[in-house]
Amino acid sequence: MAHSPIKLIPAAYDPAPSLHLDPQVAAAAALSGAATAVGYFVSVDGEIPAELDLGREALAAAGFTGAAGQAVYLPREGSTAVVAVGAGNGTARSADEVRDAAAAFARAAARHTALALVLPTGHGADGALAAQAAVEGALLARYRFSTLKNDPADLAIESLEIVGAGAGAEAGAERGKVLARSAALARDLANNPPGHLTAVEYAEFASEHGPAFGLSVETFDKAALIEMGCGGLLGVNAGSDEEPRLIVLRYTPEGDPTAHVALVGKGIMYDSGGISLKPSDPMHLAMKMDMAGSAAVLSAMTGLQDLGATAQVSAWLVCTDNMPSGTATKLGDVLTARNGTTVEVKNTDAEGRLVMMDALCLAMEENPDAIVDVATLTGAAMAALGTLVGAVIGNDQPLIEQVKAAGALSGESIWQLPLESRYRKQLDSDIADISNMGGPTAGAITAALFLSEFVKGTPWAHLDIAGTMKSDSDDSWRPRGATGYGTRLLSEFLVDYATKS
Repeated sequence: MAHSPIKLIPAAYDPAPSLHLDPQVAAAAALSGAATAVGYFVSVDGEIPAELDLGREALAAAGFTGAAGQAVYLPREGSTAVVAVGAGNGTARSADEVRDAAAAFARAAARHTALALVLPTGHGADGALAAQAAVEGALLARYRFSTLKNDPADLAIESLEIVGAGAGAEAGAERGKVLARSAALARDLANNPPGHLTAVEYAEFASEHGPAFGLSVETFDKAALIEMGCGGLLGVNAGSDEEPRLIVLRYTPEGDPTAHVALVGKGIMYDSGGISLKPSDPMHLAMKMDMAGSAAVLSAMTGLQDLGATAQVSAWLVCTDNMPSGTATKLGDVLTARNGTTVEVKNTDAEGRLVMMDALCLAMEENPDAIVDVATLTGAAMAALGTLVGAVIGNDQPLIEQVKAAGALSGESIWQLPLESRYRKQLDSDIADISNMGGPTAGAITAALFLSEFVKGTPWAHLDIAGTMKSDSDDSWRPRGATGYGTRLLSEFLVDYATKS
């Protein structure tokens, strides 16, 4: 008889503390005086803002040259502290540069909760976009998942003022707050230990919090999944004591929807590799984040109402852990997808595509205008693009271009890989319609080719975020741990989609 593990979870444990943070953000033409630390941009040459009350030699003595990414905290006895923020060569700054600079500023003023950042005259970005990027950079840089620490030392930002952004800055600041909140939620969910956020608890979380963001939520348990014929999700779950869950989220805008977009998120709550057990290395430790695709989808959807999205959006999150046991799916087993496709399992560590095939089938049944899936799917994508660039592959170039544009706008870099059909034969099976594993090369592409079998006839884009799901060090607005990558990209894509359809 199987026994569930004993889980000692703190009574006051909160899996998503970021949902309870509500910093005040504002944009103005001049400082209000409420901040206890104010940031000013300083370029590598040119004039230094008088408010810093220091010359270039004194700043250089503190190790500050004005290079982009630098920030130095300058306390003032009895008055507001100031921070010199590196502006680089002083030329017009893009939204990405503003976001990075705001992150450097917020980190330098880590002991302050009331901040103001003064953007330089002629900063180069649209006013709304500059304010949005500044808010995103500051709030995301100060993110920490400290709910399991008895004495967390980090302080969250309580108020943030962006000065001098220009026309539209107030709306941009509010938009940045919503996007930062969504990304922080995705980070919370992915940072949770696997024993603290199982598939069942994840479904309960979505059901509890989804309606507050204008979402309808349905969850389907193991019995329902058997009735639905979701053999991929059930097959991956077969070795686990924890039940699987399918979570279906729906957002419907006011008025007639301008389009219907379907999302699919991989929700492997912990991936041991199953019978194809992973080696015990740092990447195995990170497999609590193998549900980061589903976290990005859920979290992006929580912002659609506030962002005024006009498209109808439906999402399928396929959630389970992947464990080895006497009941686990074995190599050579054949699973049957929701649409009847039979799949030979050649590697149980290629489980993400197995759960996603059922979700893609369900999405296809609703005839959406487009399908976008997000998954920490392959190490091959990380080998090709590293940890700062995600991969996008799909069957519809206009859709892919929209995804790439959203990536550029959000600062979440993404690069297109080809859906090269000549690799499809690697997925052939002698005993089933298809196998779940290709050859030793082109792993990201063969994984996408597998998924493409379940979306024929519908515009589809697949985001492989395996490399970008986590950061091993503090890097600008990406602190150590889960990055929430894909959340703001999806948000920008979904809000903009209807206007281009």
